Amino acid sequence: MNTRDVGSPHDEGSTLLLTIFYGFLSLALILVVVAATSLYLERKRLFTLADAAALAGAEAFQFGTVERGTTDVDRALDAADVQAAVTGYLALPHEDFEGLTMTQAVSTDGHSATVSLSAWWRPPVLTLFIPDGLPVNVTAVARSVMW
Repeated sequence: MNTRDVGSPHDEGSTLLLTIFYGFLSLALILVVVAATSLYLERKRLFTLADAAALAGAEAFQFGTVERGTTDVDRALDAADVQAAVTGYLALPHEDFEGLTMTQAVSTDGHSATVSLSAWWRPPVLTLFIPDGLPVNVTAVARSVMW
């Protein structure tokens, strides 16, 4: 018996199958990581837009409603003014979002503006796990402070 022939004759080709399997597994893992990173970045971009829109809505008070209090300036936000300011801000040219919709733009307490946006995310590389994409929803709250 030759010392170089350690395995049995049925072991031929098993390394090739393992290499193909691990190559496929590595490719699938890379595609999932790329898709997850893309989803994370798309959510951050949408949240940045919602945060800026909420700030525009928080500064949408009428100057006639501003009153000087004992400690600071007090003003009241109107829900219609917040909605109009946010709609005007979103009408400006921004980065493209697929299916961008404003689901909420209100002021519940009269001092802060709450803006909710939704958009559709699609993976950068077609995958079997998420072929159509996912909806992305974000909510931002902003409050304008006056001294």
